[in-house]
Formats: sequence, structure tokens, C-alpha cells
Amino acid sequence: MAINYQKEMGSVLEGQRPEQTLTFESGNEMAAMAAAQINYHIMGYFPITPSTEVAQYLDAMKSRGEHDIVLIPADGEHGSAGICYGAATAGARVFNATSANGFLYMLEQLPVQSGTRFPMVMNLVTRAISGPLDIRGDHSDLYYGLNIGWPILLARTPQAVYDMNIMALRLAEHKDVRLPVLVAYDGFFTSHQKRRVQYFTDRTVVQNFVGPRNTSYPHALDPKNPITIGPYMNDPDLINNNYQQSEAIYRAGEVYLEIMEAYKALSGREYPILDLYRMDDAKVALFLLNSAAETAKDVVDKLRAKGIKAGVISPNMIRPFPAKEIREALANVKAVLVGERADSYGGHGANLTHEIKSALQDDKANKTIVLSRIFGVGGKDFFMDDAEAFFQMAIDAMEKGYAEKPFDYYGHTPGNPEITMKRVLEPLYGDAFKSGLITVTPNEDTGKLHVKIPPLRSLTKKPKRIASGHGACPGCGIFPGLEMFFKGIEGDIVALFQTGCAMVVTTGYPYSSHKQTYIHNLFQNGAPTLSGVVEAFHELKRRGEIEVADDFTFVMVTGDGGMDIGMGPAIGTALRNHKMIILEYDNEGYMNTGSQLSYSTPLGHMTSTSNVGKAQQGKLFHHKDTPQIMAATNIPYVFTGTESYPQDLLKKAAKAQWYAQNVGMVYGKILIACPLNWKSPDELGGEIVGDAVNSCFFPLYEVENGVTTITFDPDEKGKRVPVSEWLKSLGKSKHMLKPENSELLAAFQAEVDRRWSILKAKHENPLL
Repeated sequence: MAINYQKEMGSVLEGQRPEQTLTFESGNEMAAMAAAQINYHIMGYFPITPSTEVAQYLDAMKSRGEHDIVLIPADGEHGSAGICYGAATAGARVFNATSANGFLYMLEQLPVQSGTRFPMVMNLVTRAISGPLDIRGDHSDLYYGLNIGWPILLARTPQAVYDMNIMALRLAEHKDVRLPVLVAYDGFFTSHQKRRVQYFTDRTVVQNFVGPRNTSYPHALDPKNPITIGPYMNDPDLINNNYQQSEAIYRAGEVYLEIMEAYKALSGREYPILDLYRMDDAKVALFLLNSAAETAKDVVDKLRAKGIKAGVISPNMIRPFPAKEIREALANVKAVLVGERADSYGGHGANLTHEIKSALQDDKANKTIVLSRIFGVGGKDFFMDDAEAFFQMAIDAMEKGYAEKPFDYYGHTPGNPEITMKRVLEPLYGDAFKSGLITVTPNEDTGKLHVKIPPLRSLTKKPKRIASGHGACPGCGIFPGLEMFFKGIEGDIVALFQTGCAMVVTTGYPYSSHKQTYIHNLFQNGAPTLSGVVEAFHELKRRGEIEVADDFTFVMVTGDGGMDIGMGPAIGTALRNHKMIILEYDNEGYMNTGSQLSYSTPLGHMTSTSNVGKAQQGKLFHHKDTPQIMAATNIPYVFTGTESYPQDLLKKAAKAQWYAQNVGMVYGKILIACPLNWKSPDELGGEIVGDAVNSCFFPLYEVENGVTTITFDPDEKGKRVPVSEWLKSLGKSKHMLKPENSELLAAFQAEVDRRWSILKAKHENPLL
């Protein structure tokens, strides 16, 4: 449906405003829409909930040929920030979106971009910072961005997300600003909820408003004008640089007003520095960011009907901080409550509370009482009743002339002993996890281990490491794969799980499915964290400060792309050769965030960020060979395995334990089925991963003390099948079997054959 808006005020166009389309969309969809209409050059990205959808929508649009943005899937948010910065130094228009710990992971590089004055636009879809892990929306990530030197715009609605993304680029590239700009909106509240929105039907309207790319400043791709970017500086050079940046960000506030007025004339929508709702004569007010302010406005109307002069202040821009506008808005207000979805621990109030108090100090006549409340942490809902409670606190302070409790949390509870984490099963340890039926013997002549395992039925009495009751999808291959591996491990373990499906579905507070000690840390930090545990154990044991009958086996479980973002730290851990096992379950994607491509996703396979359409046929590059990468670090043992070949996996688990307890680090990779995102039958997981082995896409082998041994050869067994036999069971890759994609299938088959030939050569020659 398209609607026309008549000219109501001075417009950049004569006559009617440009045509706009009315629809119902979410904030993430509108961020993607704005980016696609602008047609940025580059987006470096890494999936993290709830911002992931922005890249997903853009990839789907790219597959349909709707924009030309080069979408670059990074190995982590730190990498995505580097991609964006590099593209910005080249003079390109650059876009990104992130959330929560992903924002923190790239935080190191964000002041570099603002300090060297290269524009870009990034959407921060706000989410709680862990730990513990919580994926819902608050502002704890946003508050880390207050000091990075980026102008920050706030979008309360999906409409504002679209509009502010358009204004943000024009602001970033303005000759008097030249800074990267952040657009922040609430995770799940704004990012996923669909609302009535309007967008320009013709993308050229957006492109004309943004204007041509600013080419007035030097960039890295001009051979006639070579430049040095980010030089080393001493005093007083750095303070001068910082002063210039400070002046630029204050100018951004002035420039924003000019851009806002121009956009108002074009669209009919305006976003002043402060959104003031019924503040003309307000005596009590709430200061709230983003979506919570919309809820509070309904309460203002309710209180006004009772004769209470209430109002709401919500900023559309917080960097530069609108001190002057806040002083003016609060000039006659008796009490204001500042509600913040994040704390500044130990600061007796969060960041904006203190900035508001500081602003008011410059108005000696102002006597406004300022209350601070931390609320909505971890995405806790904010209802009208909560806004009424906030107003009542402000009213009480106004009537008393002071605030009895200037700072507090709101919405916290004393806790219910009935729902605390309770031990359901008696602890199992030591001999409980020992079958006594597995033997591992070093062979001094071959330098390899000889493993003897019993028939599988003999190990069925051995208890599972993970209790039933977890929330995995039907047919999930993670836990059959893990439990088969753990059957080969004797005695106690300490397990660390990186963020991912296996972590999320087994530890939903106040429940846990783990029978032995479990630790969580984020993707990139798992291996270093467990290496610290390992070394602490051995040192405590050496000093006689801990008593254990047997050594633990330390196992880090990773998956869902964890060996992308966590690859560097894992290699560092391998080079240090800590006595531990890294076990990767490979489901060929970032499944816990919605099936985005990972570097282990095969060529051509469809994910939510490698869509299939007329302009794109799935993933554009080959899968990463993680076992070979880890073998190159010269750790004592590397292996691959699947549940489809259980005896093979059990033997490798036993070897892994021996090496991890006696020599050093082990890396293992097990292929597991993900029926939901592979689009395959739930009950065929074992058969499908078996076909992956028989096609040689996922060969079974080990690298023991540098010597490669293929442990199952489909050629010798007469079980070799083409990769098409494996792909036909997967909905995510059936398009590869169509005649028009024969070249894609041939390229995939050729790469599988090439890697298999190299592996066979290594198997036949111990020196390779």
C-alpha cells in the first residue's frame, strides 16, 4: 500500500513529498531496509542475538538482487569491527550491527575509528551483558559505548530505526563531523516487534537525501596521495587530536538538528534532541530511554486526568549529551526519576543519572530532586503499573521535598527458596564413572597408543554425564555425540561449555542438566578459561592444597561456530599445550543464534546468512578444516569422529583422555546432525552423518604425535559415495543437486576429493 504526503512545510522538493509505503515491520527489518536503500559498500558482521536479523534480512535481499552491499561474515565481532574500519579507511560507506558482549568484543577498535575520524553507521540492538548469560534487552551494552567518541542516536520505534539510520549516515559524513555514528534501539522490544512504519518507495529519495559520498578527506586508496593512518603520537599531539574529536562530537549535536529539520521536511517525521511528552508545565517527570518511554506516556495521560502534572523525557541523542536541553526541560520540574536499564556498579546511580545531575548543577536556580532507579535488567518487562510506581516515587519526593532513597533497584525480589537450584541427583564421582573395561597402553615402538574397548553393551551401565530434561530440539545430534564420547572417558571430568546450543539448553536457571562441574564462558574465551582451571588444579595439587584421588579430565565443549570466534585463543592454548581436551561438535553453522553461516558451513549450503536466490546460491566459500589447523600446532593428538562409528569414537576418546592427562592438549571434532537447520528428518541423524563420512566430506582419522592415520577408509570398505548422496538428505543443500547448479556441485565434489587425496597421502607417508 502506498500513500502520498502533501507538503505541510518547507520541503526540499516542490509540491508533494515523495511517495512512502505503509507496512508493518520490526526494527531489525527497518535497519536492513535503510541500509539496502542507501546501498552501502561493505558490511562486516558476526551473528549475535538480537541484532543477527539485520544481516539475515540483508543477505536475503542480496540473494534476490535488491542491493549491492558486500556482506563479509567475520570470525567474530572483533574481526567485523576491523573489516568495517578497514573499509572506512578506504573511503567506502560502511555498515554494521551488533549486540551485548559482541559490542564489548569489538570495543577496543571503536575508539580507533572515531579517533582517526572515519565515518560509518553501526546499529546497536541493545542486550544484557553477561554473565550470567541473558539474551534479552537492557542497556548495559549501550553504557559501555558512552565514552568511545561516537555520536549516539536512540530509536524508540521501528519507524525511528529506519529514519535515524538514514539521518545517521548524513551526520557521519558531514564535513564538520566526520565521525562514526551509533544507532541504538532495544533488543526484542524494538528489534523484533512489528509496528506500523513508512518507508520511501523509491530508494533514490534516500540516496539523494544522504547525498554523495564525502570524498573531501584523504583515504587509503589514493596512490597519488599516500597517507599515514593512526600514527604513534606523544604529548601534546594526542591531546590535540582528542580536542579536535571532542569539538567534532559537539558539532554533531548542532549538525543533527539541521539534518533533522531537512528530514522532517522530506518525510513529515521529526526527532528533536529530546522527545518531550507533556512537559510544558510538568511538575513530576520520568527520564527514560527508548521503548520504556512509550509505555510511560500512557501513564502520563492517566495521571493528567487526575490533575497530576506529569511528563516524560526521552532523548533521541545522548552523545553529545543534551545538557542544555535537559536543563531547560527540568527548569520547573520538582522531581524527576531517571530510570536506567543498566547500573554503574558502586556509583550510587547509573551513568545518565549522574550526567543529568551534573547538567542541573550548572543551573543554580534549579532545585529538581533527582531519583535513580535501575529497572528492566535482562529484558524484564516494563508495564504501565511500573511506570505508575515510578511516578509515585517522584510524587512522594516532590511532596516531602527530598528523596528518602535517591538510588535503588526496582523490580528485584528477595528470591524464593522453593525455586533455587536444588540437587535432584546425588553427586556421582570417581568410581561411578569408571567401567574398568577400557585399557590404554603406550607402544614405545610405534609412538602410538593401543586401546582396548569392550562391546558397546558393556558400557551401557556407565551413567550419562548429562541428565535427561534438557531442552534440545528433537533429533539434535549434540548429546548422542557427546555421550558417546564421554563413554570412553573414565573418572571425573570438569567441563567448560562455550556459548552455544549445548550450553543454552542444559543450563536454563534454576535448572542444570550437568552431573559434574560445569563452567561457562563466551565463544572466544573458552580455551583460555579452561587452561586457567587446568593449571590451577595442578599447582594446587603440587602444593598439597587440594586432595583428589585421581586427576580430573578437563574437557572444553565447543560448537555453533565457536571455533571461528574462538580459533585464535584455541590456537594459543594449543601452543601452550595445556593438559585438556577441546571437543568441537560441528553442526555446520551458528545454530544457537538462528542458523547463520559459520566457517564450517560447506560450500553452497543454505543458512540464514547464505540464502539461495537468483543472485546467490548459498555459501560462497569452502568449509574450514579445523582438525588440520589444530594439527599444525603440533599438539600430541587430534581426531575426528561421529556417533555413526561408535567404536571408532570410543577408542579416540580413551586416547584423548590419556594424552590430556599425561602429555598435553587434545583437539577432537565430531560431526553431529542438526535436523532443524539442516532441514532433515529427525530420526535420520545417524544415517546422515554416516553418509558424510562415506562421501569423504567428513573423513575419520587421527593425528597422533604428528602421524596421520585414517581410521575408516570408505574406499577400502567399498562404501564410498559421491557427496550428492549425502546432500540429498539435507533440505539446506538440495538446490545444489539441480541441473543449473551442476558447476557448484562439481566444485564442492572436487574440493572434497582434493582434501581426501591429501589426507590419504599423509596416511601413507608418516613424514607428511
